[in-house]
Amino acid sequence: MDVLQRIYEIGIVPVIAIDDADKAVPLARALVKGGLPAAEVTFRTAAAEEAIRRIVAEVPEMLVGAGTVLTKEQADRAIDAGVQFIVSPGFNPEITKYVIDKGMLMMPGTATPGEMEQAMSMGLSVVKFFPAEQNGGVAKLKAVAGPYQNLRWMPTGGVNEKNLLDYLKFNKIIACGGTWMVKKDLIEAENWDEIERLTRQAVQTMLGFQLAHIGINADSPGEATKAANMFATMFGFAMKEGENNYFMGKNEIEILKTPFPGRLGHIAISTNTLPRAVAYFKSRGFAFKEGYVNDKLAYFEDEIAGFAVHLTQR
Repeated sequence: MDVLQRIYEIGIVPVIAIDDADKAVPLARALVKGGLPAAEVTFRTAAAEEAIRRIVAEVPEMLVGAGTVLTKEQADRAIDAGVQFIVSPGFNPEITKYVIDKGMLMMPGTATPGEMEQAMSMGLSVVKFFPAEQNGGVAKLKAVAGPYQNLRWMPTGGVNEKNLLDYLKFNKIIACGGTWMVKKDLIEAENWDEIERLTRQAVQTMLGFQLAHIGINADSPGEATKAANMFATMFGFAMKEGENNYFMGKNEIEILKTPFPGRLGHIAISTNTLPRAVAYFKSRGFAFKEGYVNDKLAYFEDEIAGFAVHLTQR
């Protein structure tokens, strides 16, 4: 799969500064268990190269990149260690071109339209935006997105669980880089359980699963009308009729005029970002029903207690 597509689907790239290469593999495994199989290992520490090498060898499902790459020598070491992308904090045309010429995905740091244009002139369509919050955050990116229709960003710097969705809701954001789930003290203490918990929490914030509605299969249009009238009469729910269904109340209940997937009906779970949610579940071994996946919904292959379950874009 294309590396940029994987970065998009993962959505959050933990940025790791690790001082002890022996801790790299258990850290990577904690991130994978928490739902973020990606890391940008920064070259700010002497252990970075060996940490990358060990993660690549022992946690093959992990998407590994090198960050804070400032020199050609660092770029060569990162590539030799097996990284799949390289990130720099600023825009250095010489280093950027060097990495591109090596055939490696490069996301240089940018903060101004001028730097972004120079990166685009090198054929890049994705750049890092750093430091994101200190440079105007998502509001600035929305302001400059107009003239740069084909450019996307990976904001890093000041991104956290509180403002994560502000960034990811903007469709020009490929992913966000962050450190809040891989804090230095947690790594030093080898608190892998807490890192896994914070990672899982970050994924849940990103995907934002909520019950959207429950669908009930009626045997016939007449039975559906009868059921809809009962809900309206008993509870005063508003009733909205469609070609194939009735929606009741604030659309919490759907009554199907003819049976749809699911022996009894279906349960719809909404998400902030359907493509990332589908990728998340596939990475964890869940299958989706062929012919029932599109840009608005995705039905799981298996039912739960007689109900089909589908994701829907919020």
